[in-house]
Amino acid sequence: MNQRSLGRDMARAISSVGTEAHYMPGWANDFETEALPGALPHGMNSPQKCQYGLYGEQLSGTAFTANPPERTWTYRIRPSVKHSTRYTKTDVPYWKTAPHVVPDLISLGQYRWDPVPATDGLNWITGMRTITTAGDVNTQIGMASHIYLVTESMVDDYFYSADSELLVVPQQGNLRFYTELGIIDLAPQEIAIIPRGLVYRVELLEGPARGFVCENYGQKFEMPERGPIGANCMANPRDFKAPVAAFEDREVPSTITIKWCGQFHKTQIGQSPLDVVAWHGNYAPYKYDLTTYCPVGAILFDHPDPSIFTVLTAPSGQPGTANIDFVLFRDRWMVAENTFRPPWYHKNIMSELMGNIYGQYDAKPQGFVPGGVSLHNMMLPHGPDRDAFEGASNSNLGPEKLENTMSFMFETRFPQHLTAFAAQEAPLQDDYIDCWDSLEKKFDGTPGKK
Repeated sequence: MNQRSLGRDMARAISSVGTEAHYMPGWANDFETEALPGALPHGMNSPQKCQYGLYGEQLSGTAFTANPPERTWTYRIRPSVKHSTRYTKTDVPYWKTAPHVVPDLISLGQYRWDPVPATDGLNWITGMRTITTAGDVNTQIGMASHIYLVTESMVDDYFYSADSELLVVPQQGNLRFYTELGIIDLAPQEIAIIPRGLVYRVELLEGPARGFVCENYGQKFEMPERGPIGANCMANPRDFKAPVAAFEDREVPSTITIKWCGQFHKTQIGQSPLDVVAWHGNYAPYKYDLTTYCPVGAILFDHPDPSIFTVLTAPSGQPGTANIDFVLFRDRWMVAENTFRPPWYHKNIMSELMGNIYGQYDAKPQGFVPGGVSLHNMMLPHGPDRDAFEGASNSNLGPEKLENTMSFMFETRFPQHLTAFAAQEAPLQDDYIDCWDSLEKKFDGTPGKK
């Protein structure tokens, strides 16, 4: 799809106008959008002189020879080199990057945490709390999982990550992402994808805000192969929304923080870096409404693998094995006959970090509360607790709708290592492992007895 949209300015001169979010639909489309009429050149990318005295600049998310290439041409008030001066290191103590293996911490186990409480004075950067890391950012494989806590807006303060794209999953409160390519408003039951290298700031619209972040060091998230499912259901491309162009023209002292190979650096500039007046391309931020995800499942017997609930996947070099899968468990009908319907007991080569957005998860009726997190690392057994097992084993198997539930999973092929924050400061449920203690031996050697 090729779409031209007229966006509004984020801010012009010293006045703030048009600070609303507007969107273009479609996943991985080649968008075009301009905040001023005629700002976007036609038939070429790099004219000798751009309209309005703008500078043409390309932002590439892949190597030039990648197929397909992911890139966006921007037309901005200043080139990015004017938004970059000498860098000084800065400390962001709770945001950790792989490889990060803390001696004497045991990541081998089944873990669960209550919601991390927010405190005053936390913005998008200072409020990031890393729970696990996996892989190696220097070789661009693996991921990190975080909890974000936001109690104040970023003011004349901007950020970008050279390490990763960020998948943002709100659980409480509303945020606004002012990005180089436009504005995204984000609320619980939505997600956002912020590409590697994109500059933005985050404002608190309604708070305090808390949520989850999957930091993807590897290949970008994409929609999963549907195979025999075909073209419909699961996440549909039309439900992803990219922002229309919007810009700031503000001469005000500003700070940009850059995350690069796990280290944080700051640079001081004299203006807002969000000065892209027009852009076209397929490398852009997105938002997605999780309530538009249409799950599929068994309609006769047995329980399909949780991969059937994949919203997005970040591929690895091994076919069929993801660097990361983002999996959603939402409201759905359960109709399978003569079937244990919750997730079964299993060990998995993939490591599973789960978060609860709202409601009750069917395999854990107690303890896994909204805002909470659980971790089941690679090749460690897990599954329903006793109440869930007994309930599912003895229930009347008529059609049943799971309602008031939305949980997700960040699943990776790498082991996830705990941070010191997760092991020592976050509200860890020390008794989580005990949820399986009351499971009973039911074995009876009598032939035919269940």
